[in-house]
Amino acid sequence: MQAHEGAAALVVEQPVVDTETMTIAAASADALLPVLLPNVGGEAVIDGADAVRSDEVRGLLAAIRRLESIVEEETAALATRKKIDFDDFSARKSRSMLEFVRLMRARMHLGAEVEVTEEIQRLREKLERNRSLLEMHYDAVREVASIIVKAIKDAESDGTYTGRAAQDGK
Repeated sequence: MQAHEGAAALVVEQPVVDTETMTIAAASADALLPVLLPNVGGEAVIDGADAVRSDEVRGLLAAIRRLESIVEEETAALATRKKIDFDDFSARKSRSMLEFVRLMRARMHLGAEVEVTEEIQRLREKLERNRSLLEMHYDAVREVASIIVKAIKDAESDGTYTGRAAQDGK
């Protein structure tokens, strides 16, 4: 009798099933439960709000990963001293960053999601590495430019106005 009470309790907890849609096997005298059984070992059924939130999280994570991919690509090119189209990278990073910022503004409530927070932290670390390499590259370009400017000034000058300064060690 206890087995039947337990089965009855399970049936009560189950969603209501249209008995006309049950198969003949389930409608037979041997069947104790409706055909639609919950998947005990699977994921729990999520409601509509959780599904929307899950889609929002996936969308935000996808945007973060796209931005991360662009930053990694540029960082790798800088580190290996490959020829870089800075305009292309700048445009791609700007578009991706705009998408990310818009999604974050629209879904600020997702900022507390652990996975989103971890992805943003990884992105921040990759952006810092990228910034460091870009700064080093920029400093090198500035130094080369100053050498070229000095060489041009020296080549154009006949020494008329700089002779005294050169003698004084200035």
